[in-house]
Amino acid sequence: MARLFGTDGVRGLANAELTPELALRLASAAAVVFQELPASDPGASTRRPRAVVGRDPRASGEMLEAAVCAGLAATGVDAICIGVVPTPAVAFLTADYHADFGVMISASHNPMPDNGIKFFSAGGHKLEDEVEDRIEAAMEDDIVRPIGAAVGRVLDAPDAGERYRKHLAQAIDTRLDGLTVVVDCAHGSASQLGPQAYADAGATVIAIHAEPDGLNINADCGSTHMDKLQAAVLEHGADLGLAHDGDADRCLAVDSTGQIVDGDAIMAVLATSLRDQGKLRENVLVATVMSNLGLHIAMREAGITVHTTAVGDRYVVEELRRGGYSLGGEQSGHIVVPGSGTTGDGILTGLMIMARMAATSSRLADLAGIVTVLPQELINVRVGDKHAVAHSDSVKQAVTAAEAELGETGRVLLRPSGTEQLVRVMVEAATPEVALEVAGRLAGVVESAGG
Repeated sequence: MARLFGTDGVRGLANAELTPELALRLASAAAVVFQELPASDPGASTRRPRAVVGRDPRASGEMLEAAVCAGLAATGVDAICIGVVPTPAVAFLTADYHADFGVMISASHNPMPDNGIKFFSAGGHKLEDEVEDRIEAAMEDDIVRPIGAAVGRVLDAPDAGERYRKHLAQAIDTRLDGLTVVVDCAHGSASQLGPQAYADAGATVIAIHAEPDGLNINADCGSTHMDKLQAAVLEHGADLGLAHDGDADRCLAVDSTGQIVDGDAIMAVLATSLRDQGKLRENVLVATVMSNLGLHIAMREAGITVHTTAVGDRYVVEELRRGGYSLGGEQSGHIVVPGSGTTGDGILTGLMIMARMAATSSRLADLAGIVTVLPQELINVRVGDKHAVAHSDSVKQAVTAAEAELGETGRVLLRPSGTEQLVRVMVEAATPEVALEVAGRLAGVVESAGG
């Protein structure tokens, strides 16, 4: 049987794969498992367990929220419903309300028909695989249901948004007066809180795609469709643009010339900012293997060491926690700043970008210009057994030869897909022509090994 949990919670087509029945069972199982874990709140033993529950604006989120809250209450857990909020708000408020765990209902940047459920442990941390496995196993067990006064309650939290706004306001100590920003809210969770947070800090805010109706989330807008934001920045003569995804845990940017500033460049901007403030622990930046070699070169020249992890922000967070480091993220715009949050926070990232611009009186194009992106070529090769092919002698030898050929002017990343029977061949090189030629050659070797 396939594992229910993916790299970031449980996702699927809402009401077909991710049904209310599944959501109820999942929430009840999670409630059982979290009650078995050691309590982090000293007062937890004297009160009923409680969980923070948030969602993005998808129409199916209303249905799944009701199912999740029912599953929690039926297991004796109080559900604190905080409504439509960014994923990082659930993580923060799980800690701020001293809740035993948190639940976010969202499929992030996926199309509207999809939805997902992810959990945060006490303190707002993502779950380890072992805890997810325990939840999945508990879904098959008979759950003892309380009765009478022991049944959980569903509670409102009218101050949730204000608590999160105050948290964001404390994350930077530089006013943003004089900066004009266009914010693409993806008709998602940041549609109100994002523009409010930027305006609170002093920026002049022009919000686009900030009218969620339950059906338009991520529809040709947000961080996966940057063209409209680029046009809006030029139209308004703004200093920059910021793009969020549906649950606002990521942020990409556009500079005043209309050029996209990806997660690698954003990490470079923030890493040098923290370094200059003496806040970049051990001068280390944590990034995934997908980050461009250009980031590594720029950071080396800036005296910053890059620690590399597997693809996925959970692995970035694991490395940040292991070393006590100050900054990490992904090319996609998931940026984690442990000093201000336990997970990627797109609004926080936007605030920190603008704070760096304001503190240095610099254009974003100049700050991000320290990274020269090397041309990249990615070829997906369908095979019968992705792991056997990727680790075969012929493929390993071909990769070693290509790496020697490229030297310090490029790199090779060859890895099995996490979801399909594909081997992904990625090559970066000094020119697009070299990247294409080397990637094509390696793809041929992979195809032969897979046959």
